[in-house]
Amino acid sequence: MKASDVRAKTEDQLKDDLAALKKEQFNLRFQRATGQLENTARVRQVRREIAQLKTILREKRTSANA
Repeated sequence: MKASDVRAKTEDQLKDDLAALKKEQFNLRFQRATGQLENTARVRQVRREIAQLKTILREKRTSANA
């Protein structure tokens, strides 16, 4: 997911993506706890994508208020 693609989305789309990533993160944590996680790198990737979405959401909110 590129930052330019994320910046082109609306706030509602970003919130939907964020909710989906948080759900995936929960499932990955559950898989890791039960020993069923195959792609361990995905945990880190999802965590970074969540941070990226939160950062861009915050930027959009502050630019709208300014």
